[in-house]
Parts: sequence; structure tokens; C-alpha cells
Amino acid sequence: MIGLDTNVLARYYIQDVGDAEAEKQRDAARRLIESGQPLKVCKTVLLELEWVMRGYYGFSAAEIIPILEHLLALPQVMIEDREAVRQALAHAAAGLDLADALHHASYRDCERVASFDDRKFARRVRRLGLLPVVTIPT
Repeated sequence: MIGLDTNVLARYYIQDVGDAEAEKQRDAARRLIESGQPLKVCKTVLLELEWVMRGYYGFSAAEIIPILEHLLALPQVMIEDREAVRQALAHAAAGLDLADALHHASYRDCERVASFDDRKFARRVRRLGLLPVVTIPT
């Protein structure tokens, strides 16, 4: 099994037109990912890929989520904690930040999540009716 780093996935999914080195790396990433070899992607790489796509390339959540869903659908790719990632993508599509959605999904076996992020995390989880609830420590 081969573990994939963020930059390999970025080259596979993002086209840097006019950059010869990026084109060469894109071809290599395509050959590797489409080879059928067993591959693995960890959650931290998914978070970093989302950050690169959003922060550096200016992709919106509406553009990023289908790309990550495509990655999850590739049969040769093992995703760390696939069910949490799948749940996080659904919650991100509903309005949570992907990092918060992944944190929340990873705590699905907890009775609650403690966070000081009331606006973007706790309130959104409450508004969406998700469990576990997110509470603000006092």
C-alpha cells in the first residue's frame, strides 16, 4: 500500500495551466492514482488538501466537496476513518467548516464536544440538529 501526500492529490485534482513542472507531476500523480495499486489517504492529508484548495487556489466548499467525494469513491483508495470523513463531508455540505465537520464526526461516540467556538461550530451544529451537541465550557 502507498500512502499519498497532499501534494500528489493536489496535482491530481488541480490543473496548473502553463506550469511545465506541475504538468509533469500531474501526469505522474494520474499514473499512480489510476494504476489500481492499493493507496491510503489519512484525514490530515484531506484537511490539508481542503486548505490548499480553498486557501491557495480559491476553491469554494461547493467545488471542494465533490472532489473529496470522488476520492472517497475510488475503490483502490483506503481513507482513514472513512465513515467519519463521509459524515464530515455531508455536514460540510450542510454548512459546517470541513475541519469542524471532521472533528465533530470523529467525536461521534462522545456524549458532547467542548469548544469555545460558539459562532461557527457550536451554533451551526445546534442549528443543523447534529449529535453530539457542542457545548461551551463555563
